[in-house]
Amino acid sequence: MIEMPPLQLARINGIRMGFYEAGPRTDKPPLVLCHGWPELAFSWRHQIKALSEAGIRVIAPDQRGYGATDRPEPVEAYDIEHLTADLVGLLDHLKIEKAIFVGHDWGGFVVWQMPLRHPDHVAGVVGLNTPHTNRAWADPIDLLRARFGADMYIVQFQDAAREPDRIFGSRVEETFDFFMRKPMPRSDTSSTEPPVAGIGAVPKLNLAFPQMVAGYDPKLDPRQPILSPEERRIFVETFTGTGFTGGINWYRNMSRNWQRAADLDHTVRVPSLMIMAEDDRVLPPSAADGMEKLVPDLEKYLVRGSGHWTQQEKPEEVSAKLIEWRRRRFG
Repeated sequence: MIEMPPLQLARINGIRMGFYEAGPRTDKPPLVLCHGWPELAFSWRHQIKALSEAGIRVIAPDQRGYGATDRPEPVEAYDIEHLTADLVGLLDHLKIEKAIFVGHDWGGFVVWQMPLRHPDHVAGVVGLNTPHTNRAWADPIDLLRARFGADMYIVQFQDAAREPDRIFGSRVEETFDFFMRKPMPRSDTSSTEPPVAGIGAVPKLNLAFPQMVAGYDPKLDPRQPILSPEERRIFVETFTGTGFTGGINWYRNMSRNWQRAADLDHTVRVPSLMIMAEDDRVLPPSAADGMEKLVPDLEKYLVRGSGHWTQQEKPEEVSAKLIEWRRRRFG
């Protein structure tokens, strides 16, 4: 198993943040690797090793609500303003002027917001699976509820009773056994609904994830795991200690984020790379269609044969593309 660099801790934006750093400190601009849900900085272990060995400075935080980083109680403490300010605070702590922000899944939503809200700190952006979209024409939770109903997992996450948190927290091993697998081979090319403005394309799948985990038996799952037993243990032990509420609170701010972005210019004006995964059912390549209208300096790259957990399913290819693009665009 790939070893992580030593954990570092810092007081940032009113919280204690845990992060990992590797590569030469003289390298500029560094890459800040931002994970999604339900993940950790550990999700970037392959890229931390490969990029640092290539002479590139990399920094990977456990973001707010995850792992070694604090988990404030108020739901509003997890809105996009706090999440982006955390990354600015991390740069300030490390005395870094600008960075390239790389984000997967929810981390992708955060990094695409960085050049809109904190342009002086952003040299470039890389979205992994997660595209940049314009502001939705209506509240995104209302759109998801109208399209998929109340059982859709993001809609369920809005439940003030926090039943999804309880389900995942009481079945931590089953949660990671369920999520961290490669997808089944695609039987057709029409497995997504048309894109929703501000959300992207969405799957024709059962999206009642809490109930699926509640009834899940890994012995009956034909999909291939992507984690080794040692890697799985790190995720399970960490989330057994922290629970899932911190990360789910990011979803509970989707309406708030939408409301507060009404006057925000959504154009990204820095060099950008969109890495898409051919077999991601939730964030398919089609979700990135038309991104060029909002991101003028955009390059797209397709990772074939990968599902949603791209940096862990195809680590060598993802790392190689990050290294190549970083060197070509920034020296």
